[in-house]
Amino acid sequence: MKTLVTGGIRSGKSRCAEELLADAARVTYVAPGPRWPDDDEWRARVASHRERRPPHWRTVENQDLAEVLTDLTGPALIDCLNTWLTGQLDDLNAWSGTGWEDTLTERIDAVVAAWATSAQRLVAVTNEVGLGLVSEHRSGRIFTDWLGILNQQIAAVSDDVILVVAGRRLHL
Repeated sequence: MKTLVTGGIRSGKSRCAEELLADAARVTYVAPGPRWPDDDEWRARVASHRERRPPHWRTVENQDLAEVLTDLTGPALIDCLNTWLTGQLDDLNAWSGTGWEDTLTERIDAVVAAWATSAQRLVAVTNEVGLGLVSEHRSGRIFTDWLGILNQQIAAVSDDVILVVAGRRLHL
């Protein structure tokens, strides 16, 4: 069973995803995003997520999400696809560079293939980006366009997609 949990920022999607795996004896929590050690607010967000997780959950912080998905031996929660994408865009200098699109497409394809072929119970969290205005900034347009692509591809190979709004769940 593979479930994609999407919604807006602070909608309750991470808590929803955690509850989907609450009955599992062992869960790998995958944090595939970059680290921002100088950002106190970001560190506080990460800490609040850590405090909610059961002590028997194992945490893996690794931006090679395709490899992590391939190597799993039990259920996993990926939180979240949007931070993974941000790390990839940073790595490729996509914010100001050119010629990175093919490499990003290959990385997304590898993650989608690993997700689709995994025999494990998987839950992934992502932000829903298709409900707002088009950003006036190039970086915002790059991010929303590519996250929309990633979300659609993961949703297409998932058994369930849950939209979380104000803590309420809607199965799509």
